[in-house]
Amino acid sequence: MIYTEMTEAHPTSEPRPGPTPAHTPISSTYRLQLRPGLLTFDDARSIAEYLQQLGVSHLYLSPILTAMPGSTHGYDVTDPTTVSAALGGPAGLKALADEVRSRGMGLIVDLVPNHLGVGEPRHSPWWWDVLRNGRQSPFAAFFDIDWSPSNGAGGRLALPVLQSENDPANLTVDRTGPEPMLALHDLRFPIAPGTDGENPLRIHDKQHYRLVNWRAGVGTYRRFLAVNGLAAVRQEEPAVFELTHRELAAWCEHDLIDGVRVDHPDGLADPAGYLARLRRLIGPDRLLVVERMLAPEEPLDATLPVDGTTGYDTLADIGGVLVDPAGAASLTELSRHLVGHGSDQAWFDDTEHRIKRAVAETLLVPEVRRLVAAIKRDARAADFDTMALTNATVEVLSYLPVGRTDYRPLAGVLGRVVTEVATRNTELTIPLSVLTTAVAANGEAATRLNQVGVAVAAKAVEDTMSYRAARLVSLQELGGDPTRFGRSVLEFHLANAERAHHWPATMTTLSTHDTKRGEDVRARISVLSQLAGTWAATVTAWHDITPPPDPATGLFLLQNMLGVWPADGRPAAGVPGLRERLHAFAEKAVREAGIESSWEEPDAEFEVALHRWVDAVVDGPVGAELSELVGQIAPHAWSDALAQKLLQLCGPGIPDIYQGTELWEDSLVDPDNRRPVDFGHRLAVLQSLTGTPDVDATGVAKMWVVAYALWLRRERPDVFVGGTYTPLFAGGDHARRVVAFARGRRGETPQVVAAVTRHSVGLADTGWGDTTMHLPPGIWTDRLTGHTFQGRIRLEKLFARLPVALLVR
Repeated sequence: MIYTEMTEAHPTSEPRPGPTPAHTPISSTYRLQLRPGLLTFDDARSIAEYLQQLGVSHLYLSPILTAMPGSTHGYDVTDPTTVSAALGGPAGLKALADEVRSRGMGLIVDLVPNHLGVGEPRHSPWWWDVLRNGRQSPFAAFFDIDWSPSNGAGGRLALPVLQSENDPANLTVDRTGPEPMLALHDLRFPIAPGTDGENPLRIHDKQHYRLVNWRAGVGTYRRFLAVNGLAAVRQEEPAVFELTHRELAAWCEHDLIDGVRVDHPDGLADPAGYLARLRRLIGPDRLLVVERMLAPEEPLDATLPVDGTTGYDTLADIGGVLVDPAGAASLTELSRHLVGHGSDQAWFDDTEHRIKRAVAETLLVPEVRRLVAAIKRDARAADFDTMALTNATVEVLSYLPVGRTDYRPLAGVLGRVVTEVATRNTELTIPLSVLTTAVAANGEAATRLNQVGVAVAAKAVEDTMSYRAARLVSLQELGGDPTRFGRSVLEFHLANAERAHHWPATMTTLSTHDTKRGEDVRARISVLSQLAGTWAATVTAWHDITPPPDPATGLFLLQNMLGVWPADGRPAAGVPGLRERLHAFAEKAVREAGIESSWEEPDAEFEVALHRWVDAVVDGPVGAELSELVGQIAPHAWSDALAQKLLQLCGPGIPDIYQGTELWEDSLVDPDNRRPVDFGHRLAVLQSLTGTPDVDATGVAKMWVVAYALWLRRERPDVFVGGTYTPLFAGGDHARRVVAFARGRRGETPQVVAAVTRHSVGLADTGWGDTTMHLPPGIWTDRLTGHTFQGRIRLEKLFARLPVALLVR
């Protein structure tokens, strides 16, 4: 049983699922990025045997409802009432479910409740109907639309699609289909009944919508973050919930799925209420995890009827314990020298505030405008000065330490922030009193404050700041805290112990479709913390040899280049596609950072210089030296990559393996991390495993570790999900260079011990010396090597073959 604490009755207005039969326990998941033409339901069926042999218990599918044609990810759902025909439709989904069931496996689905894709209206039937019929559309209440006369678009629905003020001159009428449509370049828009004519501009003026310049800051529908092509959905309405979850209810009724991953619930009006309804729908026994990027020190609300998060909190703990804090001083000084700051707490605090303000005052102007209007209504202060109230609201949003403050463990956070803002800016005291009155009413204003707060935090922290800091970029990941240079072993163990006790079935991860860098890329970059002085001197010299167009950009990109540089001796210029991938990442990075260039106003001159520099690095002396350095640190990077993988696979929770990461992977941010995976090669590697492999550039050692750990999880699921967690510590010269823990069933002695090498650079010359560790009672066999141990063991013996060990009593 996954979640058992059920206290609310099932409402009659919601679909009722059938009973949930007993299935294979969820011991692990394998994430598949489905994509029409590349990875469909049929393709997933064809690799089910491979995943079964790998030891996976459940396939975890990216969104499977009908999405925008050509979508590479599926999160731009256009029809939530149908399974994507491009992926194989209902029959394909049923066949996949039957296939995995026959192999003792199951399915987890990715649900997108917060928004629908509207970027090409003719492919989004509900949105099309709203554009055609306006407020009279039966779907008008499904979207969060401001139809008021003061909405900035004359009471119409503003569509920010115009590229310039002259763009309306390009409007035409497309009469090639069954109905006439307004046409703007490749976009098509409906024409309301009785409003057709010869003049496109006059037709446009009669519609329920108004095309506006995307730069104008006029928006009358709430968006997902700041994405114009994703319109927010009002799940708080029972009719909306019922219709958008009809397919999910059918999947549960026909027993096709074993769990649900919820995309971005923080954007909803009432996440807690939504999750309660969702839990009632899917039943108590199916896995339910939520995508939440918890802020530093933010706990997951234990009152939510969920099994945990999708794992970014675990990612930060596992990656952090492998970072060497001794490198902080040198890398901080390097950042100060080249970037102008040390990426430390003071810089982050100040920069976060400034970027949040900028985001609220630019990208999210429409959402802030609606929030301020709601504050006026709920506070009954219609005549209050709008500018003063907007300034106070933006200041509060910019100082919030979390996205939304209405989760129960965060009670009091908003009050403290409002007080701090009033103390810092006494002139805002009166507008803050209006805001306080509105929030206290617990109505629309309170809801919108939380929704806008989430969007501000996501755009400012998860996007912009992640590309501006450059001290150690492996720390700049979703759910991470770049101001903290690593985690202690003690802290790591306590976090795991809490997870084992409070969230035993939470999902854990190292890579996702959204991570800024893949797990092995981060592992290699983190090795720089052990070579901080060398790296600082090397980068300084490289900046002299091949000066980047901007020192901060150079420091940021060189770390990422090091992370993906070939470690097998090949020159980077000879690796197919690598140069193009580096160029794409560099361009995205500088635009996300928003200093030298941006998505809104790309600086062509700077970007040309940037691309020239990337080529100069790849083809020149810096590239040659980079190859040499990567060759030197590769063994330590592989050691860390194996370490973090085993820590994830044996730690508390349900580990997710992102597609393809059972071998070394060199992915950067999306869309790079969504490239097709060669499953045929991976199957061949898996079937060729005959003995403990060498740790080398092939990645076979990683496949070996993944397979043995997954097989063990399937063999003894209750040891890992709901089992005990016991930290183990070493003694001797290098005691701090090992992380180890034991797992077992409740009330029994431990059955499994996972041990990994940490900070391996310092062992290169000395070895483990007199370092030992005492195992729990019993005779222990390392599943990875076949060696047996008992009592007090020398770590030089334990790690003689591999830098990690998986011991079974």
